Amino acid sequence: MAYLLGLDISTTGAKALIIDERGAVVASHTSPQPISTPKPLWSEQNPSDWWDGIVASIRAALSASGISGDAIRAIGLTGQMHGLVLMDAAGSVLRPSILWNDQRTQAQCDEITQRVGAERLIQLTGNRALTGFTAPKIVWVRENEPEVYARGAHMLLPKDYIRYKLTGEYVMDISEASGTLLLDVANRRWSSDVLDALEIPAAWMPKLCEGSEVSGVISAEAAALTGLKAGTPVVGGGGDQAAGAVGVGAVDPGVVSLVVGTSGVVFAPLDQYSYEPEGRLHAFGHAVPGRWHFMGVTLSAAGSLQWYHDTLGHGQSFDELLAPAADVPAGSDGLIFLPYLSGERTPHPDPLARGAFIGLTTRHTQAHMTRAVLEGVAFSLKDCFNLMANANLPANLEIRASGGGAKSRLWKQIIADVLNATLMTTNSTEGAAYGAALLAAVGAGVFPDVKSATSAAIKTSDAVTPSANVAAYAAAYPNYRALYPALKDIFTRL
Repeated sequence: MAYLLGLDISTTGAKALIIDERGAVVASHTSPQPISTPKPLWSEQNPSDWWDGIVASIRAALSASGISGDAIRAIGLTGQMHGLVLMDAAGSVLRPSILWNDQRTQAQCDEITQRVGAERLIQLTGNRALTGFTAPKIVWVRENEPEVYARGAHMLLPKDYIRYKLTGEYVMDISEASGTLLLDVANRRWSSDVLDALEIPAAWMPKLCEGSEVSGVISAEAAALTGLKAGTPVVGGGGDQAAGAVGVGAVDPGVVSLVVGTSGVVFAPLDQYSYEPEGRLHAFGHAVPGRWHFMGVTLSAAGSLQWYHDTLGHGQSFDELLAPAADVPAGSDGLIFLPYLSGERTPHPDPLARGAFIGLTTRHTQAHMTRAVLEGVAFSLKDCFNLMANANLPANLEIRASGGGAKSRLWKQIIADVLNATLMTTNSTEGAAYGAALLAAVGAGVFPDVKSATSAAIKTSDAVTPSANVAAYAAAYPNYRALYPALKDIFTRL
């Protein structure tokens, strides 16, 4: 029996997942990760903490599985995207990693747009310059920490720093590189145009590889620390959303991944490069060779429900909070919730957008407010789907829902009604780490390609079909859509 290892460096934990060659989960362990916010808008982590956490998780997962490191055929990597790891020529980290949710770089985003040109930037990279991406972080270090920048020699992202520690190689996969704002996404290579315009050294850029391509092998030093076998292949892997899409089988056009996690993500594979002219959708390379994808992001999806529960839930469990909302009519008797608690990404790339309840009256109860939160997130996800439809996404999509919010039957039903589409769930519940392990299986030759791996390992079930509430939501949606334009100037003043 062959075993595969998926490693995931998320903002909150360092995870090791072992699966067998049939895709069955054998063992999993996650080591919590600390996060630092030394100044307002800042979000940082120390890469050494990621490495310590991954080493601990690998050893714990091997111990729990009862297998030796020699039985691991290959390793796949995934993790939080965009975080800047700046290193010197000797491979030492020069400063804490600036993370995806760090908001300090708006001035640098404006500078990048001015230097490259807004239209040209979107054509080349598939994206606007946003504070989450990596390039603005590099420019920020150059402008604010010149002594650190002067010592720079290599740039990596979180999971690729783990690759470096495992293999000694400076390598990044295509899906992760797409989120740097430095990749010519159509041609799957670093953009000399963007690098030159921003005066970022091309020599800093790591070698590129595909998600299922072998990128290096476990070094003797890493083997001694982790219990893995020296020489074990490590494949390219993918960013958390791309690997997560592999983990639910969203690898070909027509199958869409809908993640209702802290953020909400609509991930639609493409068989050729395309971009949304205004950059309201992300256009990235997929972790699957020869594939790209559109991605729409609602920054506060289950995060909105978490905030509502913690702030107004009065000590209730989530089940206790959600149960009465099932009896509230679709549309919450005219109450609308805007889920912009952390600003917004799609379709309004606006860090100043704010959350709001609109339409409150004395007849509204806590149950109305709860349902309005669920509906507001569903409307925001519909915004993402509408943009994709306008970008010629295939019709008759199969939507595969995952994430914590997808565990709620009520919320899935609301989303199905708002989208007027059937939602499916899959037998995979391990997220991005599972997709990384499947990519490793392809790299090890267990499967000939990613499609074969997902077809063998992933099954769909639990279809939620649209109900009679479709018409009520179709009538309510235009009111939701009208609110952001009406409130945008107020959000800015606030």
